[in-house]
This record gives sequence, C-alpha cells and structure tokens, in this order.
Amino acid sequence: MSDHREIVYSTSEGMDYPAHEQTYKSFIKMGMIGSAAVATVVIMMAIFLT
Repeated sequence: MSDHREIVYSTSEGMDYPAHEQTYKSFIKMGMIGSAAVATVVIMMAIFLT
C-alpha cells in the first residue's frame, strides 16, 4: 500500500505567495478588460445593427 500522509502546506517548500498573488491580480485585471471589451462590442452592435 502507498503511504497517505497528510500534506501540510504551511511548511512545504517552494510556495511563492507573492507570485501567486500577482498572477491572481493579473487574472482579475484581464477578466475586467475582457468583460469591458465584450460589453463594448454588444453596445456597438445594438447601436449600429438596429
């Protein structure tokens, strides 16, 4: 049988929290930009296609 020990994340090595936070902030920023772009396209379609 394999060994199923509990993983303790607070003591594990290699966790780069500043990089994780920067990636999350970038993801949120790109989501906001993408949403604004889609909203702009929909508004322009409503103006010019009606």
